[in-house]
Amino acid sequence: MEWNCTTTTTTTASTTSTSPQPLSSPAMAPTISVPVPAPNSWDITDYVVNQGHGVKGLSEMKLPSLPMQFIQPLEERIDASKVVTEECIPVIDMACLDDPKVAELICDAAEKWGFFQIVNHGVPIAVLEDVKKATHQFFALPGSEKRKYSKENSSTNSVRFGTSFTPQAEKSLEWKDYLSLFYVSDAEASTLWPSVCKDQALEYMKRSQVVIRKLLEVLMRRLNVKEIDEKKESLLMGSMRVNLNYYPICPNPELTIGVGRHSDVSTLTVLLQDDIGGLYVRGVVHDSWVHVPPVKGSFVINIGDALQIMSNGRYKSVEHRVIANGSSNRVSVPIFVNPRPSEIIGPLPEVIEEEGEEPLYKQVLYSDYVKHFFRKAHDGKNTVEFAKI
Repeated sequence: MEWNCTTTTTTTASTTSTSPQPLSSPAMAPTISVPVPAPNSWDITDYVVNQGHGVKGLSEMKLPSLPMQFIQPLEERIDASKVVTEECIPVIDMACLDDPKVAELICDAAEKWGFFQIVNHGVPIAVLEDVKKATHQFFALPGSEKRKYSKENSSTNSVRFGTSFTPQAEKSLEWKDYLSLFYVSDAEASTLWPSVCKDQALEYMKRSQVVIRKLLEVLMRRLNVKEIDEKKESLLMGSMRVNLNYYPICPNPELTIGVGRHSDVSTLTVLLQDDIGGLYVRGVVHDSWVHVPPVKGSFVINIGDALQIMSNGRYKSVEHRVIANGSSNRVSVPIFVNPRPSEIIGPLPEVIEEEGEEPLYKQVLYSDYVKHFFRKAHDGKNTVEFAKI
């Protein structure tokens, strides 16, 4: 079942924030309560990025105004006049997934919006609450503890603590800290993932795999793929990464962004939001944006570039962004479902041969595509041009 924009009642899920975050007159941070070094004696970028304090460290200083390193150009800030409040992405009830109408809703949403929310997906609420709590617990650790997982100090490339997106390539930094956990094996996760959150993150990922596979099976059927065998499994969901994202209170949220405009490089992304809100997706009306209000117990699902390429453009990987918040700390926990890095991605033979379509994309080594994405700042949908013919 699909909910319309005004539906808020069900036995297992309810909208906890039914309207977009205010985009004007945001709450300001309180007065300074700790000493702050003079601007001419303090390298903020070094403090945030290299020393590992992150934007959480800045937020806790209760700065009276946003440091210039985070001030975004006007074209990168969300314009309230372009936010469409009368539209919303579909909310789909997964309880009756065997109903062909539900499968149709999923595929239609993937084609039109590239985004949808799902409820009654089978992952226990307790698992979702545990991983959100663990996210807060990790970011509450002292900076010296979190720095152990930075690019310079981490004992493995599978675990990475950082801030913004690609600081070395960005003209303006984004107001977000993150912990990225690439899954290799249970044994490695148990040994190398931070103890304060490893069990919760692993359980969250494992419990979500059933619904991830169900969604991919539904989406593949519309592409004439009758089953996900071992080869297709490697291509569609051969690797997974869980991110713990932390967006602390910002002194001037209207001047910056939590995450800039981009589309994901994944096959699918499964996002768990808290009840704060702040995610915006590109609307179907040109140059518009639509808020994705948190729905308790739901997942936000979005199509990634890899699936757009494999579907030859039928499924849409859509731009999205996150605003900063002046009054609340926000967390989110996405699972990026990806091809195995060694896979070659391109339009599926079932799409080209059976539908008689001309390929829009070339065959690309997935690890090359990902490297291209991470070597630059967020830039909307430009990454997919890398694979276009």
